Amino acid sequence: MALSGARGQFITLEGPEGSGKTTAARNLARWLRQQGGEAVLTHEPGGTPLGEAIRELVLHQRGVSDDLDPRTDALLYAASRAQHVARVIRPALDRGEWVICARFTDSSLAYQGYGYGNDLVDLRQLQAFATGGLVPDLTLLIDVPVEVGLGRKRRDAWNRFEDTEDAVFFEKVRSGYLALAAAEPDRYRVIDGAGDVGRTDLAIREAIAPLLEG
Repeated sequence: MALSGARGQFITLEGPEGSGKTTAARNLARWLRQQGGEAVLTHEPGGTPLGEAIRELVLHQRGVSDDLDPRTDALLYAASRAQHVARVIRPALDRGEWVICARFTDSSLAYQGYGYGNDLVDLRQLQAFATGGLVPDLTLLIDVPVEVGLGRKRRDAWNRFEDTEDAVFFEKVRSGYLALAAAEPDRYRVIDGAGDVGRTDLAIREAIAPLLEG
């Protein structure tokens, strides 16, 4: 199967904690390269030196990460995203490469909006400003029940979400993701992530088939 067109495609992977989106993103990028494509694999928050510094602030620093006003939280993620789009994502797309990104604007809507209660209209305006209006060509929502996702997490570093939030918060996030997917069925594909990795990868490849040239 050959990859289509001169223009790259922007594919984001979303999902609640433990959904397997990071693994799925890595596997998808590797598979696209095997098909002959140029694929940039990246993630949020992060993806640039500034983004990684912000990631540390919002996720891993006790006394800082767990003491963020919801608006401050949203603004920090947006700052990381603006740098990411300007320095990594848009340049890669302009070169005709595919960009595979674990988390993007929908994460802010799900976590900072549905989870923490920031106004969704305000958040959408903030994302549009941060990204210059960039919207993914396809968003893959890897959905798992909250108890399944949290049961998969195995980590050493302190994490603000996993160590301070309860299941009720993550149910709000998951419900938010599903609401976002229902509102934009042309952009979203919901992937069942409760099974094994191989099954998830196969479902993702089927979902991106319309973006590929036979």
